[in-house]
Parts: sequence; C-alpha cells; structure tokens
Amino acid sequence: MSRQKSKYLIVITGPTASGKTALAIEAALHYGCEIVSADSRQFYRGLETGTAAPDAEQLKAVRHHFIGHLNPEQAYDVSQYEADALRLLRQLFAVSDFVVLTGGSGLYIKAVCEGLDELPSGNAEIREMLREMLEEEGLPALRTMLRKLDPEYSEKVDPANPNRLLRALEVCLSTGKPFSSFHTNTPVTRDFIPVKIGIDLPRAELHRRINARVDKMMEAGLEKEARKYYDRRHLNSLNTVGYKELYSYFSGEITRDEAVEKIKTNTRRYARRQLTWFRKDKDIIWCKPDASEVIAVINSQTGRNQ
Repeated sequence: MSRQKSKYLIVITGPTASGKTALAIEAALHYGCEIVSADSRQFYRGLETGTAAPDAEQLKAVRHHFIGHLNPEQAYDVSQYEADALRLLRQLFAVSDFVVLTGGSGLYIKAVCEGLDELPSGNAEIREMLREMLEEEGLPALRTMLRKLDPEYSEKVDPANPNRLLRALEVCLSTGKPFSSFHTNTPVTRDFIPVKIGIDLPRAELHRRINARVDKMMEAGLEKEARKYYDRRHLNSLNTVGYKELYSYFSGEITRDEAVEKIKTNTRRYARRQLTWFRKDKDIIWCKPDASEVIAVINSQTGRNQ
C-alpha cells in the first residue's frame, strides 16, 4: 500500500476541557470524514451535560460515533470498545482515507491504535469476594492489597477507579502473578496509520477552562441531570467526576457550593492524570488548540498539500 493510498486515523486528544471536540470537528470537515469518540464517559445517553458531550449543533455538523449509544445500566469495557471501533473503522475507511478519533480516555485510544494485552479470564468467586471487600472496607483496602500484590501497577492505576483496582486484584489472586506481568506492551499491526495530535495548553489556561466549564455545566442543568440518576448512583457509568460530588451533596455530606468546588478540583486532578498518561506516548505531536496549526501538522504527517 503506497503512502498516497494509506488510511489515516487522525487522533485528537488531550486533557479534559482543552477543546478536543471543536478541533475534531474542524479536522473532520476539512478532510471530509466522520468522527469516532474515544471518550468512555460520553458513551452513555442521558449524561450529556456531565460528560460535556457534543451538543446538537456539533452532532449535526459532522457525524459522530459512540456518543450516547449505551444506557447507563449497560456494562461496557475497553475490550468491547476495541472490537466495535475496529469494525466501524473498516466501514469508514472503505469510503474515506481519513477518520478522526477523539477523546481523553487514553486506554481506549491505545486499544484502537495498538491493541490491548491479552489478560486471563475472570474468576467469579474472587470477583464477588473483592466486591464485598469494597463495600465493607472501601477503596483504601483495595489499594493496600494491590500495593502488596503488585506494587508496580499500584503506582500507575487511577486510585479512585474501583473497577481498575478490582480487575487488577482479580487477576493477581486468580493467577498468583502480578497484574503488570501480563502487560507486554507489544503493539499490533493495524491497516491504518495513526497520526496523534495532543492539545497543549498552559496550566493556568487549562485550569481556567475547567473552572468555567464546570460553572457552565451547573447553569446547563447538571444538578437536575444528576438527581435523575441518584437512585442508580452505584452504576459504573455514574462513578465519575461531576456526579459523585453532587451525590455527596444530595446525601447531606457537603453543601452545594462545596460540591461545585470539589468538581472543579477533581476535574483538574483528572486532567493532570490524563496528561501524565499522554506525555508517555512519544508519537503524540503537541499543538496549540488552533485548527490551522493542527491541520498543517496532519498534512505534513500524511503527505497532503492542503
């Protein structure tokens, strides 16, 4: 396959609130292609405000995939996403040389571009035991256990993500080996070429954007959206920044103002974790959130002259 006939997956990523959606739309319009979301929070319908999903006008401008395609109750993991996304990409690349993949979920982007390591199948009894431990003793107990069984992975995993902790511990206990030992980091060969663009913003500007977006979300009805799902707050889809803090407010643990400030603080922390992940990927080309700069970089990487 010659370079001129190559298929290019334009990956536009970066921390939350950095402007990925707008840039992805600009790029898709320029190259006449469609957008595939790699934002695992935006997969669930009914959570549009809290996940900052593309609005009706943006969805009308360019066709998006994997936005609101699941009910909040549906279980869906990165392995399923990888299979679904690759199936879709085969269809999209049949009619276009370009597809835009955008989002801030690093593991989901990695799954599409490089594939995931094969992990052992689950063990229902151990999984249930760990879930009981989580309910009775909380996240700190899981973190302590993981530090003993797999100190390497405990340094990498999001300590606030119970599902990641549970999965790692399930593998450790069922195989007798550290979860990290199954991570070979051997990329698979894809029939497309990823061109990865990361959005680079000064820290102060990123924090300003995050704070402003949280205020905008509250004005747009985030509190009402969260209340709608309060009785389902145990769901994985709702175990995320924005909803968790409001549920603490609803249960009387904190005030509304405190909840809003916690959303801002925790969103900034989440952005920091995203950047830590993305900075390790040496294939990412960092750009300002400027469409002309991004398109120029893509053209230089794909051999396009316009």
